[in-house]
Amino acid sequence: MIITIILIYVLNVFSTQISVKQNNKAKVELEIQQKKNMETEVIKKSESEWKAQLSPMAYMVLRQNATEAPFSGEFFKNDDKGTYYCAACNNKLFSSDTKFDSGCGWPSFYDLIDAANVNLVKDTTLGMIRTEIRCKKCDGHLGHVFDDGPKPTGLRYCINSAALDFEKK
Repeated sequence: MIITIILIYVLNVFSTQISVKQNNKAKVELEIQQKKNMETEVIKKSESEWKAQLSPMAYMVLRQNATEAPFSGEFFKNDDKGTYYCAACNNKLFSSDTKFDSGCGWPSFYDLIDAANVNLVKDTTLGMIRTEIRCKKCDGHLGHVFDDGPKPTGLRYCINSAALDFEKK
């Protein structure tokens, strides 16, 4: 009987410690997410400010959801090592380590540097259902993501060159 009581007490103390650790972990994760949200607050500019900042093609792609012609973009055949950023706000998006030739005519990547840097939006334009990728920092249109990419993710982020800047390593 005494052993049973001691065992129940020990289990109760142990479960309380686990519960406290889980609550602390949840608080830390929430704080990290809140910090990321603050770091990626959307940049607000007028259309005239965006037009003044961006090239005509970058403005059409990033602000008006246009798509550059396939096989025409500056970074389509770029094989240099480095990092790709949003052309409107310098948000870090892709590493050249994840770039691959998908044959689609646009720069393609199989992974993001940080998924928290983009928003994925259902796109039903042009009679198709696709997933649009938008920069979380400036809400600029980057391209689309498809589920026909290589391992390890199986994803193909198909991005307009006009939406990107590149920093060579």
